[in-house]
Amino acid sequence: MELNELRKLLAAGVVIPAHPLAVTARRKLDEKHQRGLTRYYLDAGAGGIAVGVHTTQFAIRAAKHDLFSPVLSMASEEAAAFEKRMGRPVVKVAGVVGPTPRALQEAEIALKLGYDAVLLSLGWARGKSTQELAAHCREIAKILPLFGFYLQQAAGGIPLPWQFWRLFLEIDNVAAIKVAPFNRYQTIDVARALAESGRSEEVALYTGNDDSIVPDLLTPFTYSVGGRRVEVRFRGGLLGHWAVWTHGAVKILDRIKGITCAGAPVPADLLRQSAEITDANAAFFDAANGFRGCIAGIHEVLVRQGLMAGRWCLDPREDLSPGQKEEIDRVTAAYPHLSDDEFVNANRQRWLD
Repeated sequence: MELNELRKLLAAGVVIPAHPLAVTARRKLDEKHQRGLTRYYLDAGAGGIAVGVHTTQFAIRAAKHDLFSPVLSMASEEAAAFEKRMGRPVVKVAGVVGPTPRALQEAEIALKLGYDAVLLSLGWARGKSTQELAAHCREIAKILPLFGFYLQQAAGGIPLPWQFWRLFLEIDNVAAIKVAPFNRYQTIDVARALAESGRSEEVALYTGNDDSIVPDLLTPFTYSVGGRRVEVRFRGGLLGHWAVWTHGAVKILDRIKGITCAGAPVPADLLRQSAEITDANAAFFDAANGFRGCIAGIHEVLVRQGLMAGRWCLDPREDLSPGQKEEIDRVTAAYPHLSDDEFVNANRQRWLD
């Protein structure tokens, strides 16, 4: 996909689920359910997929698993089949991690497999200067467009000050930024940097703040830049939370885009729904236990829908926290209108065939 087309699609605002990893009880790749998940997301209306990211489990890169290329390849194949069948482009984002030599290698793999951009994680770079971080990003941008990533510290991220984002936004080959620090002050740092960069029309902000999805998408962030007011908005989301109940997430984003485009007042029921989504996310992501069960929580919801065979992770120690299952029971019963069970039940067998 050409950079201008990529930017146009991202600016329009799409749902991009952070793709989970389906494995068997023996911790081996479950190809049937892995491909089925990709088909589910695309048929649900997602405009993209993000693979090789935190939700996919960073352990796919370990030599004993060696799943980075196979998992990226499967998702790319399914996206290509969907594009051919439906005539609708899919934004394919590959997670890239590690110091520059390793990140370059992963970006090259993503390029060969047909990905459009890399979601660049900087959690490895604790203690590096903003100039060193920016130099790393410039090297990766020579291979594929960048999807910047402000990852929350509880998931291994590092603080990325406003000054870093100003340097990052000087890189020509930047398409978007996923803002996911779960922190309003740090979220504002990125929005302000984008406004001051003069690139708010070509670089899209995407929320990764699973605790405040709807507020991010509704809020106009406005700053004084060179004597004029500049407004930036989040266009869509690249979210682990949107790896479940995806069909409903697409409807919510479409509704929000309609409201913001029309400049209409925000309905009270949407604010209520915002709180419900955050409550559900707290259960899925295990907020009460420092997010330790976040991947297993996503898996648990998908297992209940028949989209995964089990909630197993590559690391046998990674599972639900005590009390998390009961919390998922609670929010599932409390907010049935947020789920897409009916849509899944009507299509699941076709996705898994």
